[in-house]
Amino acid sequence: MTDVTSAKTARRYHHWRRDVTELAALFTAVAVADAIANLIGHQPDGPYLLIASAVALAVTAAFHTWWARGHSHAPPPTRTELISDSDSVSHRIDAAATALVTTPTGAGPALPPEDTVLWRMRTTVQDIPGSLAALCIVLARHRVDILTLQTHPLAEGTVDEFLLRAPAPLQAQQLSREISAAGGGCTWIERADAHDLVDAPTRILGLATRTALDAAELPLALRQLLGRCTIHSLPAISLTGRATGETAPVEGVLEETLMRLRDPSRGAITIERPCLPFTPTEFARARALVELDARLGPRVPRSKQVLTLPEGNEITVRRADRSDLEEARAMHNRCSEQTLRLRYHGPVRDADRYLDHLLGPRFGRTLAVQTASGRLVALGHLLWDGDETEVALLVEDEWQRRGIGSELLGRLVTLAIEAGCESVYAVTQASNTGMVAAMRALSLPLDYQIEEGTLVITARLDATPIRSLPPYEQAGR
Repeated sequence: MTDVTSAKTARRYHHWRRDVTELAALFTAVAVADAIANLIGHQPDGPYLLIASAVALAVTAAFHTWWARGHSHAPPPTRTELISDSDSVSHRIDAAATALVTTPTGAGPALPPEDTVLWRMRTTVQDIPGSLAALCIVLARHRVDILTLQTHPLAEGTVDEFLLRAPAPLQAQQLSREISAAGGGCTWIERADAHDLVDAPTRILGLATRTALDAAELPLALRQLLGRCTIHSLPAISLTGRATGETAPVEGVLEETLMRLRDPSRGAITIERPCLPFTPTEFARARALVELDARLGPRVPRSKQVLTLPEGNEITVRRADRSDLEEARAMHNRCSEQTLRLRYHGPVRDADRYLDHLLGPRFGRTLAVQTASGRLVALGHLLWDGDETEVALLVEDEWQRRGIGSELLGRLVTLAIEAGCESVYAVTQASNTGMVAAMRALSLPLDYQIEEGTLVITARLDATPIRSLPPYEQAGR
């Protein structure tokens, strides 16, 4: 501000001196002209000399006017010219870096879409002027376009998270080495997709909306918010009714790569990401989602879909939760011991203990099948098991081998694909031919593992869903 004021004062002083000089020149010219007129006016050729002098003065005045317009009224100095030479180079580099980040994607020469890939990159830099600019210079040198940038201030340094469009030949290892050489530490890079182009506020609002509509969406929303991580829901009360001691403070706990949050049932939700520490911003966002879920209480989409079986009977497929606990226990009582043993792989008397856990939306999603009279005859579970996903089916004996199990399994796999799961697995016995046939009917790549009579069938999910979402799931979206 002082430099600008000094410049204005100098210009005013310059204008005042120039005006005095012009007035002095004018008076001098008048005096000279009067002396010349008196001297030569009485000569024989005096009038002609006076006319010639007038013409010369007119030409001189015109030249002076032209010269003054071209040189005396130059534009004021720009802001850049007023910057003191003592300014640090790092501040100027930071300004250039800001211009690089805020420049629209299409402003420069763009690479063909087929020659570029999207990367998510996170790195830690020192909180000093010029640190971000150094990273931007490296990215520009490799023709990498910065699409979005988020900063997470820490006690020591700053975590910068980029969404990049990079040339396809550029490898992640090479980019990581370049960033490290420019001052970035703990650099982490993974492939991104078009969904990451959504800005952070919009994406977080979308996750909050999904969580508000369906309690089972909370683990999925946390996983999409935090990237690749392992999420466990630990109940405060075990299946046997004993306290587990698993809980967390109301404000939660953040320990670098581990996050613990209070579950609405007073249990704990633990989130682990071994290779990448959580930032305070991520912790605050995750805690806000969990608090939203706790305030809204139990909820599940109530839409239904009526299907007709080959023999003509109508069944209703819908979402289930803990409000269906009594109906589920009644179905257990109607099932044979063999059916319950194939489903739960343990003592039949313990089957009822699992229902409260299985019907809880925190641990996954459950589909129920009802007859026209309203009786519950089948349950299908999609269970979040850390970073894996399990599918399980139970169909009442009288309703088996009518296609109900295959219908439920297909819908559960569709839900898993929509949730972004890479695979699902089913644990059964080798003698359970019905479950094996249902898994094979999915027409997906299957892996089989058998040990002491226990069969684990893993289906690798394709990128494209095998069917569209049913209406009771579309309503929740």
